Amino acid sequence: MSHSLLLAFVIFAVVMFFTPGPNNIMLLSSGLTYGLRRTVPHIAGITVGFAFMVGAVGIGLGAIFITYPVLQTILKYAGVAYLVYLAAVIAMAEPPSADQGDERSGRGPMTFWGAAMFQWINAKGWVMVIGTITAYAAIAAFPWNIAIQVGVSLLLGTVSCIAWALFGTALRPVLTSRRAIRVFNVVMAILLLASLYPVFMDA
Repeated sequence: MSHSLLLAFVIFAVVMFFTPGPNNIMLLSSGLTYGLRRTVPHIAGITVGFAFMVGAVGIGLGAIFITYPVLQTILKYAGVAYLVYLAAVIAMAEPPSADQGDERSGRGPMTFWGAAMFQWINAKGWVMVIGTITAYAAIAAFPWNIAIQVGVSLLLGTVSCIAWALFGTALRPVLTSRRAIRVFNVVMAILLLASLYPVFMDA
């Protein structure tokens, strides 16, 4: 095992996981709007879904995208459309009132499966996966290199997701009025849309 390459990979992963992106922005908003406990399925979906994505691409699914590059284009623009939809949902999100739960309002935090499936159309997620699989493949012999990458992704992904959700939760005592929360969520929605900039620059 190359310990220096492993250290470089961990640094890369820390930077990518903890810097703002679609997942982190949505977790921040969800932590504020719904609290940490109700955001747990969203956190689990991101961490498990992304780690699975790293493993699947590392084992060989990436070869399909090389053979059929149009699939990458389809996923990219499907991701753009879904992010626009999520930005609209976040912008309109309000905390549930004491006498009206999310079940009645029709809104709520993202589910485990929704968050897991979102990783496949997350532009930043693909940058992380491609960087992980290609630049750090020599960490160890196959398939242990993939196992290490999946393990690191699970660990750092969990810590990062919880940190961003907790940040949102910590803002709840500060942003107490519905108007303040609405303004905050609109700002988060704008930042989420801004995260699409690299996608169009790469087009």
